[in-house]
Amino acid sequence: MKSEIVEEKNLNSLKRKKALMYTILTALVLISAFMVVYQVYLYRHDFREFNTHMRDREDINAEWGRLLIEQQTFGATAQIGTRAVTQLRMYSPPTAKTVVISLPVESEQKR
Repeated sequence: MKSEIVEEKNLNSLKRKKALMYTILTALVLISAFMVVYQVYLYRHDFREFNTHMRDREDINAEWGRLLIEQQTFGATAQIGTRAVTQLRMYSPPTAKTVVISLPVESEQKR
């Protein structure tokens, strides 16, 4: 009789340990699953932010290209002016040779 009670206590103890272990393992699996979901969420968030930065980078590169073209245009204008003076001996006329033409007063009032 005593051996039956001891065996029954051992079985109950073993069942409790198994139930506790299954509960712990189930909790760990659920925690792991939630962590995977959270990591996927963080990855997607970071990927969206990365794409935003890449679009900004492309816009900045396009603007940089436009600025380089503008700089070359202004550089070409200065080069044309320099060549006109040195090779063609062109110059701006002095003030005495400059004539200013103004429109009649009536035409300004009609506008």
